[in-house]
Amino acid sequence: MFARRRPLLRAAAVGGGAYMAGRAAANRRADQQYRDADQEARLSNLEQQQAQVPAQQPPPQPAPAQAAPNPLLDQLNQLASLHQSGALSDDEFAAAKAKLLA
Repeated sequence: MFARRRPLLRAAAVGGGAYMAGRAAANRRADQQYRDADQEARLSNLEQQQAQVPAQQPPPQPAPAQAAPNPLLDQLNQLASLHQSGALSDDEFAAAKAKLLA
């Protein structure tokens, strides 16, 4: 009679251990699925927010077109800077300006 109880006890212990291991694995899978679903939801929210941001901001204005460079104006500016730095006297500046404008 005792000989028979031992295999039943052993089988119950093995079966109970297997049941607990299976439950633990199922719980880990459920936790992982929950974390994955949560991460997917957060990523979706972020993508939606990023998609809405450009719609809320006004489109950037194009830079105003620069006027065609005028070589005469550039030369006058260069003469003025030379005059201000003292490289040209008042008379030299006036003569060079008159020559350019003539």
